[in-house]
Amino acid sequence: MSFLLGPVSGALVAGGLYYGYSNMMQMRTEQHRRDLHTLSVRLVQTPALIMAPSPAASRITPRPFSELLQARWNEQVASLLVEVRRWETRAQEWGRDQLYRRPTSERT
Repeated sequence: MSFLLGPVSGALVAGGLYYGYSNMMQMRTEQHRRDLHTLSVRLVQTPALIMAPSPAASRITPRPFSELLQARWNEQVASLLVEVRRWETRAQEWGRDQLYRRPTSERT
């Protein structure tokens, strides 16, 4: 009799596991079916006209002071860069004069 006890208990455990997994898969499948049905009904019944928000460009209000401030800043930076270029050109000419010892009358 003891030789039957091992296979029978193994069969009972395997049967219990099979039943548990089978039941769990069946319940989850049914839940997925219900969820998919709910989503498909909501998809079909949604209104055709959906009000989208207005574009961001239309929501921005013009601010003349900040635009004036930005324009003045850009002008100042541009004039600073022009002046730096002039200094750079002068420094290059001075360096050439010092390096090659050109007389003052030959300078252009």
